[in-house]
Amino acid sequence: MQLPAVPGVLAPSLLAIPVAFGINGATALADSPLALMLTGVLVLIGLCSIIIFLSGGNHFQDPFFCVFVVFSFTSIADLIIALEEDGFISGFMEIYVREGEPYLRTAHGIMICYWDGIVHYGLYLAMIAAVGQRKSYRNLGLFWLGSLMMSIVVFLLGNLIGKYSSELSPSFLLNLPYILIPGWAGLRLFQQPRVLPNLSPDKVAEEQRKHLYQRPQDVGLVLVLLLTAAFTFFRGMVVLDCPADSCFNYIYQHEPYLRDPVAYPKVQMLIYMFYVLPFFFLCIYGLVLPGCSWLPDWSLVFAGAVAQAQFSHLGSSLHSRTPFPYQTPEDVWWSFLLTNVLYALGPQLLALRCLRCPAFFLPTTPASLGKKRQ
Repeated sequence: MQLPAVPGVLAPSLLAIPVAFGINGATALADSPLALMLTGVLVLIGLCSIIIFLSGGNHFQDPFFCVFVVFSFTSIADLIIALEEDGFISGFMEIYVREGEPYLRTAHGIMICYWDGIVHYGLYLAMIAAVGQRKSYRNLGLFWLGSLMMSIVVFLLGNLIGKYSSELSPSFLLNLPYILIPGWAGLRLFQQPRVLPNLSPDKVAEEQRKHLYQRPQDVGLVLVLLLTAAFTFFRGMVVLDCPADSCFNYIYQHEPYLRDPVAYPKVQMLIYMFYVLPFFFLCIYGLVLPGCSWLPDWSLVFAGAVAQAQFSHLGSSLHSRTPFPYQTPEDVWWSFLLTNVLYALGPQLLALRCLRCPAFFLPTTPASLGKKRQ
């Protein structure tokens, strides 16, 4: 018996465990993609019902509680897939992945499963604990939001235009919750009140009177962001087949993974170029002019997005599942690692700066400052 193709990075997590362990008694179900999709919905509803029952409804006042618990369940399934594909364990998801979701056997699929099973799972546990203790999880949630959105968007677009596009089935609709839920979660997270430091208006005004040259840390951040922006534009031109010799040499001698027909790296570089690159310039603007209160929140979102993207891209470039012609050559490993790690580090440093010293980004009007302080 074979399972039908069920695309998606997180959708298998909902179905993999019940399908893999109930495979012998669900032959008729597995032969129908529609029935399999309905089973996934029923599993989700059943899991939410169990959560509500066990918690007595106490935590259900915060809808994020159910979201985090359900997604933590999918994270464990993704970690099992990654460990099995790398040969650490066996006998759990082999049939499901081989027959149902072959793109999870790619280097990129394995890397995003590792990220979901380790980083996202840790974030879910931390946010579930915060909900139980009635503490704010807004900052963790914004980082998670950026990470999850980057993961699902790159993976879905890569499946649509890459070498696995011919294997898509109606079960692709199972991925809709992983687009709609983060959108809803983002709106809810941005509406939650911020946890602001108790700073006097005079202290905020003093900090905001400082010019850029009086803030050495911000000068360093601006330089890092400028270099990162330049590298973002360069790699975007590389995947757009720029005829320049530098682009040709780079894609063949430094990052041949950008030519991989799975299309994930190409999609990633284009998202960097058209969405992350403009944000870098907005960040520079926010570091130069005071009162950009939007920067702390959005820096967390983009920090999560870039961290997830760079982990997947770097790991996929070096993973043995990537065909040899597209793997990073050994003689450029250190330069490749250095540039990509520094690329991921810039947004993290920016988010850390915004969180630790937020006075420069608070609203500039005295009335607003007094209100925020209260």
